[in-house]
Amino acid sequence: MTGREFELLLFSTDPGFIVPAVEAGVSGIIVDWEHIGKEGRQTSADTQINYDTADDLARVRRSTAASVICRINGFGGHTPGEVEQAVAAGVDELLLPMVRSASEVEGVLRMAGGRCRVGILVETLAAIGACQELGNLPLSRVYVGLNDLAIERGERNIFRAVVDGTVERIRGCFNVPFGFGGLTMPDRGRPIPCRLLMGEMARLGCSFSFLRRSFWNDVGRDELGKGVSAIREAIAKSAGRGADAVEKDRAELAGCINAWDGSRMGPA
Repeated sequence: MTGREFELLLFSTDPGFIVPAVEAGVSGIIVDWEHIGKEGRQTSADTQINYDTADDLARVRRSTAASVICRINGFGGHTPGEVEQAVAAGVDELLLPMVRSASEVEGVLRMAGGRCRVGILVETLAAIGACQELGNLPLSRVYVGLNDLAIERGERNIFRAVVDGTVERIRGCFNVPFGFGGLTMPDRGRPIPCRLLMGEMARLGCSFSFLRRSFWNDVGRDELGKGVSAIREAIAKSAGRGADAVEKDRAELAGCINAWDGSRMGPA
């Protein structure tokens, strides 16, 4: 992991959540526009599909000085309009999902024109095949989307890419902030204990992740500060492990993932 503070990013459009979350130490807020084709693609997956709007983005921007990120839809004819709407609303960073080629990302970078940062989600087989090219682009961050990647690979177990070397191979192509999975309290998380995912994030030098939907159930609003601090402390502890502890945790993580049958996780 780098010397910079690990970023914890929260999906929300509600200032009632955003303000106390940022005060508690959440690094940035993600407004989620991605919905085109997603319902059909994720029919059998336990995922959350948002239909956030430009008005939502503008409201979030007004509510916080923290970094505001917008996940737009996958590249298409709608992309120029979405980029302009997001920039007009004051976005700090765009996240382009379902990337399939470097040319798509280059297009978004041109559209953004330096007015905001651009990050990507690697969650397709085509993106994995283009990782070397993608790694040469001026990206702000890279996130591996385990759900959509598992769907493309025909896997029920969304964590398989963590233990079969896929996430690590993707990581090796990028020198920008990198993340995967999602976080809640270190002693929570199912089917995989969150502390084990933190350990793998630390091993791979990840510097950000998303807070899971279950984070709000695991940490009461009055305990947000303690919850964020506990996550950061656990990540720091993972980063300070010796080689033997790293290998022990990797073996336990692999055992948990390989034992899971891929059935629905519940809130994540």
